[in-house]
Amino acid sequence: MKEQLLSEIEALESQLVGDMMKDMDTQEKIFDLKRQLNEMESPTVRPDDSDFECIGCGS
Repeated sequence: MKEQLLSEIEALESQLVGDMMKDMDTQEKIFDLKRQLNEMESPTVRPDDSDFECIGCGS
């Protein structure tokens, strides 16, 4: 799974043309894949004693 994500990221990065507007959708896909990869490597788990529902925003 990790290798598949890395190869997808590499393939998408090779499609970048350097124009922010044209690359926007591709960059978004790369960001999503990197987020998935990061979650696989170090999943964020809410501590049992936490009053917060969301670690990212603190709500």
